[in-house]
Amino acid sequence: MQAPDSNAKLKLKMVADDDPSNNKPVVVYITCGPQQAEDLARILVTKKAAACVNIVGNVRSIYRWQNKIEEDNESMLIIKTTTSSLELMSKLVKQHHEYDLPEIIATPIVAGSQDYLSWINSATTINTGPNGADK
Repeated sequence: MQAPDSNAKLKLKMVADDDPSNNKPVVVYITCGPQQAEDLARILVTKKAAACVNIVGNVRSIYRWQNKIEEDNESMLIIKTTTSSLELMSKLVKQHHEYDLPEIIATPIVAGSQDYLSWINSATTINTGPNGADK
């Protein structure tokens, strides 16, 4: 790996509220059982519902469910995607998740590396051809 150029400047881009495409980058948090984390991450990236999924293992969750206090060891998925991909992502999570009520929490990205934000957009954009197939 090459050492970074000490004179290179990281270009940060502020995400504009008035973006006409209304397609903004977001980070989504989803918890799941450790045995399901990799499969769910692969589905989301393969279907272009996510540009990248980080899997954080060994998350201890304490929560109230059906009027009881529960505790579980889980994995946390940290998903980089866009607002236009949220509906597909949510549909896929609900379809493949083992929980009755999966956690799906999206937070906006206020600013980030311009190149990285552009990559998130391009990696989650489904370009359809004349027959509706992904190019």
